[in-house]
Amino acid sequence: MLLVASALCCTAALAQWQWVDSAGRKVFSDTPPPVGVSDKNILKRPGLAPAPAATETANAPATTAPATTAVPKLNDRDEQLEARKKQAEAEEQAKKKAEDEKVAKARQDNCERAKRNKITMDSGIRIATTNAKGEREIMDDKARAAENQRLNAIIQSDCGAGIQ
Repeated sequence: MLLVASALCCTAALAQWQWVDSAGRKVFSDTPPPVGVSDKNILKRPGLAPAPAATETANAPATTAPATTAVPKLNDRDEQLEARKKQAEAEEQAKKKAEDEKVAKARQDNCERAKRNKITMDSGIRIATTNAKGEREIMDDKARAAENQRLNAIIQSDCGAGIQ
């Protein structure tokens, strides 16, 4: 009975995977490596024999060139899938470019408005605003300073340069 139990434990210990991950670290696991790990990075597979790539590199002379692997031919369905994938990526890039252009245009408009308002504020003329009740109020020095500070922040963020 003890012999059977120890044989089962040894079998479980032999069912280990060993591979080198993308960071160059050795990984030991009971489960197979992720799909992205290439066969040449798998050092040990479950069972007694090491991975085929490891035995080939250990037995191969140093002067031989690495073997080239044949790329499987894609069937029509895969080619259609690739074409659709490329088309979707192109559409996504066009959409992103249009959105970036829209944002850049809005920032340019905000920049121009802020510069015009800053010129008006710096001119020193009396400026009237409308309060929440709809009543007309003349800006005092404190409100003028706060508006100048707000306009400077807009100019700095939307114009990309300092106050001009």
